[in-house]
Amino acid sequence: HTLRNAEKELLPGFHQFEWQPALKNVSSSWDVGIINGLSGWTASIDDVPAETIARRFRYDVALVSALKDLEEDIMEGLRERGLDDSMCTSGFTVVVKESCDGMGDVSEKHGSGPAVPEKAVRFSFTIMSISIRVEGEDDGITIFQEQKPNSELSCRPLCLMFVDESDHETLTAILGPVVAERKTMMESRLIVSVGGLLRSFRFFFRGTGYDEKMVREMEGLEASGSTYVCTLCDSTRAEASQNMVLHSITRSHDENLERYEIWKTNPFSDSADELRD
Repeated sequence: HTLRNAEKELLPGFHQFEWQPALKNVSSSWDVGIINGLSGWTASIDDVPAETIARRFRYDVALVSALKDLEEDIMEGLRERGLDDSMCTSGFTVVVKESCDGMGDVSEKHGSGPAVPEKAVRFSFTIMSISIRVEGEDDGITIFQEQKPNSELSCRPLCLMFVDESDHETLTAILGPVVAERKTMMESRLIVSVGGLLRSFRFFFRGTGYDEKMVREMEGLEASGSTYVCTLCDSTRAEASQNMVLHSITRSHDENLERYEIWKTNPFSDSADELRD
């Protein structure tokens, strides 16, 4: 059955918008609904199992839909702060929390549907806060703050994939285009109509919705049985059992990713032991 207009407005792909500068490698069309999660993947199809099923929204389209959903809250926030909404057309900053987690076993217990992998992973985001910089003020003024940031009601699904979260290759292949879209959005401004006027928004992303299993998976670290206890320090289980207090952060998540790339590509033809060190 066809969606009523009121329902269409709630789904990504209904509202017109523009990016300045235009997003790199992302179509400027805005009326895009659900897309295949493998689209945007430029490498040969051999890198992704053909039977992988993934569906997602384009990241920027989904963010616009979320902002339009908060349109009344944004306008109310401006009024509550005593700001003239006709003057507030730029300087908006949106903080987005990203989450990605395995959904466990989603297999069909009874029924004769197509055989699909039994595990699923969901990537979603939550708009945590919206603030605006006003002339004469050093700090941004918060006009929207999510009151229930961990509620499923504020969490917006972006991508759903039938894949085991421990299948690194497939997971990173599907999330590759999502990450690329996020990267280019951080270098641009969104222009969209809110409260009847075009306004510009910048986005900041916080990957705080990943559990440690997912972090280890994405950064190529050993899983839960690893010799190393933490994702950001080099303490081993043996060391930690002797000393539970004096630990320090010795590297960043970016460094983990760099290490993983070196480990995967082995540019210096190191032996297995050297790579492990």
